[in-house]
Amino acid sequence: MPADTPALVERDRFALVVIDVQERLATAMPRRAEVVSNAIALAKVAALVGAPIIVTRQYPKGLGGTVSDLEEAIVPLAAHGAHVQGIDKTAFCCAAEPEFVRALKATGRDQAVICGMETHICIAQTALALAAGGHAVQVVADACCSIHDADHAIALERMRARGVDVTVAQSVMYEAVGAAGTDEFKSLLAIVKGEQ
Repeated sequence: MPADTPALVERDRFALVVIDVQERLATAMPRRAEVVSNAIALAKVAALVGAPIIVTRQYPKGLGGTVSDLEEAIVPLAAHGAHVQGIDKTAFCCAAEPEFVRALKATGRDQAVICGMETHICIAQTALALAAGGHAVQVVADACCSIHDADHAIALERMRARGVDVTVAQSVMYEAVGAAGTDEFKSLLAIVKGEQ
């Protein structure tokens, strides 16, 4: 399927890429709470359906570690068998980091669901590069942010014009689970309600 063809998120095709949700960067973000909460929910649902998770940190010496709430949510997922890989980087575009490229290739997934900070820099550069490289890319608008809302909005428009799907966290989560009436769906409801 061409990368610019909109598609539903498929549990056996997607990898979740959480980009640079870091302490020092997040303190400047007006939508920090919403983005972190949605990133946590996305990670929980990815683990629920067996999708791999790649978490990046941009120059952690300067920007700090992953936001503690997100870190505290992801560590137990990995401990319970979720495939989680952390990658430190200096390139703004994840696809310019050989370790990231190797990690994503190793997942065998051709869909990338992207969330994180900042939309107009690392998110946009990564999404555009992955789409150009043949991945079906979905950027989760309510799980991404920039310091300035205008930068966020323009970046989403730019990515959409280049074949990147722009979506929201609940769409991704419900598409990944796929159906009601299952134990997975009950877990999804608990995640959406913030009970799990």
